[in-house]
Amino acid sequence: MKPYPFTAVVGMPDLRLALVLSAISPAIGGVLVRGEKGTAKSTMVRALAGLLPRVDVVDDCRFSCDPASPDPGCPDGPHDGPSKRRPARLVELPVGAAEDRVIGSLNLERALGEGVTDYQPGLLAAAHRGLLYVDEVNLLHDHLVDALLDAAAMGRATVEREGVSVSHAARFVLIGTMNPEEGELRPQLLDRFGLTVEVASSRDPEQRVQVVRRRLAYEADPDGFAGQYAEDDAKLASEIEAAQTLLPNVRLGDDALRQIAEVCASFEVDGMRADIVTARTAVAHAAWSGREDVTTDDIRVAARLALPHRRRRNPFDAPGIEEEQLEQALRDAEPPQDQGPDDDGPGSGSEPPAEQEPPAGSSDDQPGDGQGTQNGQQTVGSGKPFKARLFTLDGTGEGAHGRRSRAITDTGRTIGVKPSSVREGHPHLLATIRAAAPHQRARGRDGAGLELRGQDLRFALREGREGNLVLFCVDASGSMGAKARMREVKSAVLSLLLDAYQRRDKVGLVTFRAADAELALPPTVSVDAAASRLEGLPTGGRTPLAEGLLKAANVLRLEAIRDPRRRPLLVVVTDGRATSGADAVARSRQAAELLAGTGVASIVMDCESGKMRLGLAAELATRLGAEHVPLAEVAAESLAGAVRARTGRAA
Repeated sequence: MKPYPFTAVVGMPDLRLALVLSAISPAIGGVLVRGEKGTAKSTMVRALAGLLPRVDVVDDCRFSCDPASPDPGCPDGPHDGPSKRRPARLVELPVGAAEDRVIGSLNLERALGEGVTDYQPGLLAAAHRGLLYVDEVNLLHDHLVDALLDAAAMGRATVEREGVSVSHAARFVLIGTMNPEEGELRPQLLDRFGLTVEVASSRDPEQRVQVVRRRLAYEADPDGFAGQYAEDDAKLASEIEAAQTLLPNVRLGDDALRQIAEVCASFEVDGMRADIVTARTAVAHAAWSGREDVTTDDIRVAARLALPHRRRRNPFDAPGIEEEQLEQALRDAEPPQDQGPDDDGPGSGSEPPAEQEPPAGSSDDQPGDGQGTQNGQQTVGSGKPFKARLFTLDGTGEGAHGRRSRAITDTGRTIGVKPSSVREGHPHLLATIRAAAPHQRARGRDGAGLELRGQDLRFALREGREGNLVLFCVDASGSMGAKARMREVKSAVLSLLLDAYQRRDKVGLVTFRAADAELALPPTVSVDAAASRLEGLPTGGRTPLAEGLLKAANVLRLEAIRDPRRRPLLVVVTDGRATSGADAVARSRQAAELLAGTGVASIVMDCESGKMRLGLAAELATRLGAEHVPLAEVAAESLAGAVRARTGRAA
């Protein structure tokens, strides 16, 4: 079945332009596509592969070496055979792929027994000189992210196994799609994407009708539908090839460079990668527009695509740039004379985009630091987050890769050898030799190397870190809102959420107030969604502590079925009071004992303040079997200060 035609996709001009520019100049660094589900992100990315010019490769080379300039370190080299021309590849990297599948694998048995390097290339080798597409890139495991970062930075992939090393070229256009509701991307990988585009489904009924009509027509007759747009796709492909030919001749003058530097400095982006990517994008846009000189128009388009995701200071900031600030920066550095002709090419973006509503989670959507009152409720904004203490679970888990608690993982330090019946992970060289050595005479070995059998292979047992489920159970009753205490509470929880983001945790939010408790946010990897719910959390009414604990217990029970390997950490944020309903105190004690019986690790963040303290939160912590942490001691600096005060030494 033929792929969906690129020119048949309705709307999304920014995404269309970003993909085309990356195809013209792979040095830009690829595209990150952010958007809600069902917006045809993957459809357009897959359609791009059909527009790329064909590439010349060495015949029978598994690493797609260019016959005009073959890789001198290619494992299949040296190359002196015939060449061929084939379409550029689109390689998809599955989120759950193993590391060996991504970077390739070495046959340890042949390396030790025969003294040869038997390397099986992975997806990075297949993507060389083509496209590497990662759907749901924000859900990619950290060890795979590290492999991508290394390859993107060096243009090579390296596999090292027990003293045997293989390296090959791996230059590709990295394209990722993600739904921000499912969690944000690691800052290191986010910065590696040259361009970023926000997409959303159209609210125009006519355009939505057109999308549905085309999709149904494609599903009914894929080949016939593709044939209708074959001429348009071929025309676009020839324009891309013409722009690639023109690209080396495009001039980036000093005045244009000064404008780029002014814009990047104005938006206070970190590092110099933003300047370099903006310059490369502006050059590509000039080539796409048929110009040999970079103009202000090219810089404007480049800045809109290259800078939004580089302005974020923490995962709770919404990406984006202010149009007025961009125009002012361009005017401040504008040369005295126009840099080039005004005619626009096929990809011109000289017209500023129509005004859009601010994205969800932006400052316009937040209640701010002030307080609002409505129907007896008040909403208190949070203060500035801080570096929180590290809370971990006891024991050793085996959950998802992360950075919180100890766990048996595929990466990390080697702590032993797996039983011979478990044949997975990284081979353990010394243990393998020890297993094979006693049998060499019986196997008739008469030369160099070892006579290895499959049963000799041993694999390393490694200890790393896992991400946990951090479930916040937050008291939002009237007592918590007194004397702006809720502002301090939200700041502390926001800081713990930031810590959870950095440690790759899954988070959930249960709140209780008035007469009941609710699941404000089901467990998710989208920490910024939790922060948004927390920021808008109203306070007021009595304190149904028992209902909050029971709701948390039910959420943990269901999540243990959905994700049994991820160990939970319950954080109860309360002053310990229970004032809602008859026998509120007795019911809260029973709920605490019930929750303690499940064995879940928990922390009670004590929010009680003032000179006269009842110690109810400390009593709750005892019943839960939880660690009791006063609100003032959530910050890492407070812990270090307490240790210094007690011992005279740093923490």
